[in-house]
Amino acid sequence: MIPAQTICRRRDNCRLCSRSELRNVLSLTPIPLANAFVTHDEVSVTQPRFPLDLWLCASCGHVQLLDVIDSKVLFEHYVYVSGTSPAFVRHFEQYASYVLERFACADRGLIVEIGSNDGTLLKFFRDRGRRVLGVDPAREIGDAARHQGVPTITAFFGPQLADAIVAEHGHADVVCANNVLAHIDDLDSVIRGVARLLAPAGVLVFEAAYLADLVENTLFDTIYHEHIDYHSVGPLIPFLARHGLQLIEATRVDTHGGSIRCVAQRVRGPHPVGESVGKAVKLEQQLGLAEATTYQAFAKHIDKLGAELGALLRQLVAQGKRIAGFGAPAKATTLMYHLGIAPEMIEFVVDDSPLKQGRFTPGMHIPVLPAKAIYERRPDYLLLLAWNFTKPIIDKHGAFRDAGGHFIVPLPRVEVL
Repeated sequence: MIPAQTICRRRDNCRLCSRSELRNVLSLTPIPLANAFVTHDEVSVTQPRFPLDLWLCASCGHVQLLDVIDSKVLFEHYVYVSGTSPAFVRHFEQYASYVLERFACADRGLIVEIGSNDGTLLKFFRDRGRRVLGVDPAREIGDAARHQGVPTITAFFGPQLADAIVAEHGHADVVCANNVLAHIDDLDSVIRGVARLLAPAGVLVFEAAYLADLVENTLFDTIYHEHIDYHSVGPLIPFLARHGLQLIEATRVDTHGGSIRCVAQRVRGPHPVGESVGKAVKLEQQLGLAEATTYQAFAKHIDKLGAELGALLRQLVAQGKRIAGFGAPAKATTLMYHLGIAPEMIEFVVDDSPLKQGRFTPGMHIPVLPAKAIYERRPDYLLLLAWNFTKPIIDKHGAFRDAGGHFIVPLPRVEVL
């Protein structure tokens, strides 16, 4: 086990504007690394926990973590795989169609994805006649992508790699970065690389969890150490402009409980700035996303939800009911620690990812099993830790409900279905 002090450091300025006018606006329970699933041999070892505090930049309004975990520790052996979720596969298919229909990308044009994971998105572009190239630091997942015919560079993206890609493949018509710009400490370096990689009329298309949704829908469990930035449109506009990029679209999408899809081009590029950009900035002002009082009210609401869920689970356990968890996403680590969901409340967790099955959850060391365990062990309740997939989970496991089982949805409000 790596000592905590060797992999965690604290920065003292804003990632977007580099100023140091920062205020701690939300403190959650310290947690272990949210994807640090352990083997049976490691269960007896106590995993270190790290501070989980949100900081607001008084200069530009950006919200972020300042406690930064070494990126190699987080991502070289990453266990999240896009292709295991049918909902995400459908989303990326629609995403590819949107990009190709909305922005002219010539046949055989180059599309590069930063944080390409197992190549789920790039396969849709490839199958429609585009050249594709993935960049991802996760070794095993990169191997899986290449095995499926998606060329992938196993590395962290930056200006030097961008230059190498241009030298070998030419400039990119489209650069995609999905659910990755929240993970990067040196975001300045990455966007410099994007600016070098893009063709003159090229576009950067990225999706990231949206701070407005986090606040509106109480998505506090999306706060963990892989997510060091909590993006909103207002701070992104001047940040991108400093790199010669102009934000032209900012539309909300429903992935991860609520995300923002942004499109940027070179300043004075071919596309007009859409109305969605101004509407997003206005919404953020109405929600008070740059005001500390917003997060104070947010914290009180989280505490209220935690009290309600904790009371329900304790009551069920006292009644002799058996509870299992469904889904082992990273967000489950934050949810369980901050809301006080103890290991003795949850017998096991099921997850569809083979990379997690047979392992144990971070810190609490609850066993992770394949979904068939639901029918073999027959719990009375399933706590939906992957609550953002509530409908597809319930649709797929109607047999559990038909046999008398119940689903507990913890967020954005506590429900028993």
